[in-house]
Amino acid sequence: MMTGRRQPLSEKKIMHYMYQLCKSLDHMHRNGIFHRDVKPENILIKQDILKLGDFGSCCSVYSKQPYTEYISTRWYRAPECLLTDGFYTYKMDLWSAGCVFYEIASLQPLFPGANELDQISKIHDVIGTPAQKTLTKFKQSRAMSFDFPFKKGSGIPLLTANLSPQCLSLLHAMVAYDPDERIAAHQALQHPYFQEQRAAELQVLASHRRTLLPEHPMALEPLSHNWHASKESRKQKQPLRQEEDAKRLGPACLMQLPKLRLSGVTRLSSCSSPTLRSVLGSGTNGRVPVLRPLKCVGPNKKTDPQKDIKPNLKQCRLPTIARKGGGY
Repeated sequence: MMTGRRQPLSEKKIMHYMYQLCKSLDHMHRNGIFHRDVKPENILIKQDILKLGDFGSCCSVYSKQPYTEYISTRWYRAPECLLTDGFYTYKMDLWSAGCVFYEIASLQPLFPGANELDQISKIHDVIGTPAQKTLTKFKQSRAMSFDFPFKKGSGIPLLTANLSPQCLSLLHAMVAYDPDERIAAHQALQHPYFQEQRAAELQVLASHRRTLLPEHPMALEPLSHNWHASKESRKQKQPLRQEEDAKRLGPACLMQLPKLRLSGVTRLSSCSSPTLRSVLGSGTNGRVPVLRPLKCVGPNKKTDPQKDIKPNLKQCRLPTIARKGGGY
């Protein structure tokens, strides 16, 4: 992308590439991973499609600090990686992306330090020394103390004079010294600088939806009309079903059984049957005798079933059987 190039890319092309880079970082950070080595050598571009490669230095955002101190290429290393004992977060990827942003636009590195001390000096020459509260955060996680002389900073070099103010605004937000004040990837995607890219992305999504969905979908009929139509069709089908059932079963199914007529009082006219007469007993005059309730016997009272039962049978004795030889 930049090897052998003498003229910088157009701002529209830069916007297109940086939007894809921020989307790749946002995707990684949302899935709990940060890259830790974002630089031009790890960015792959083919047919205007940008991909971020080389995930050998990736780390989980949920891992316990401190992380590895010597990480990322020096020119793209964030201040918290240089001034702390490995206490940095995923915001270091945004610092590196900001350095890549400037390098794509100007074809020159933003902070080309020869060593770690020179790297800090190059950062202070452009951005200036940080506020005291920011240095206090870094001192809490560093065994050695450091104090820098106050330096105002020259600001982003004028090599980017051909860029729009919105582009410079996003660049300054990505290389903020304090990581807590640095912009995140999902916030960078909503920056006004990417307004044109977001609109183009929405148009592409809308075109994909039109290809998947029919252009002229069938108009749906009202539900009330369908309900009334189905109700009328059921009424028409009911007599047809009854006629078909009658033809299939024959004339026997159309006959109705006579209704039973029950009288309120049952009275016996005669007791002609000797069995019934013996059961009812004498003196009933053909009427059903009145049933009397049984008397309940307590648990302490014992009843003798042989006293209650008085059989009219005569007692008979069976003859004895003579046994032969003890057998039966």
